[in-house]
Amino acid sequence: MGCCSARCMLILLCCLQLITALERQVFDFLGYQWAPIMINFFHIITVILGLFGVIQYRTRYVILYLLWMLLWVGWNVFVCCLYLDLGGLSKDSDILSLGVSSHRSWWKDNGPGCESDALLSTGWQSQKNPQLTTVLSCWLEYQYIEILHCIVQLLISVSVLCCCLALKLKKMGFFVFASPSTIIDPTPWVLLVNQCSRR
Repeated sequence: MGCCSARCMLILLCCLQLITALERQVFDFLGYQWAPIMINFFHIITVILGLFGVIQYRTRYVILYLLWMLLWVGWNVFVCCLYLDLGGLSKDSDILSLGVSSHRSWWKDNGPGCESDALLSTGWQSQKNPQLTTVLSCWLEYQYIEILHCIVQLLISVSVLCCCLALKLKKMGFFVFASPSTIIDPTPWVLLVNQCSRR
């Protein structure tokens, strides 16, 4: 097995996806967004199963992982549309909190460079309402941070799908490289590709 094979790249992408999903899960917990918490939980389990399938050559786990990737892409597109107010969706709705609470994204009040004006009257301090803090300005608005999270997940998911496609095409024999003896004055890149294809 070569270090530059599609399988190794798939393992790397699974690990990267697991790290970014855990990071996203933490911030969804902080914002009490219950729908993303549940979806992220299933995503983390599926990525772990997919990683196990890639490492142990378990085709069924990899197929389950790829089918979940398609659903994961759809979920991230939905969240992007929600935060961009596209398709009749609104970022101010309580879809992500499942109507259980009035909490919104954690980034709304705690984003990078956010200056907040908390209401400090003694009557308001005893209540546990997240709407008491007014955010005056932020360096980057919360919806764009959420969209960036989705874009990172989409890029990783598309990369995973491309790696799996490359593995399938390689298995079917679509990648045939010329041997180094037939190439006149091979460049280092051609030698590297040939070396990786032999492993």
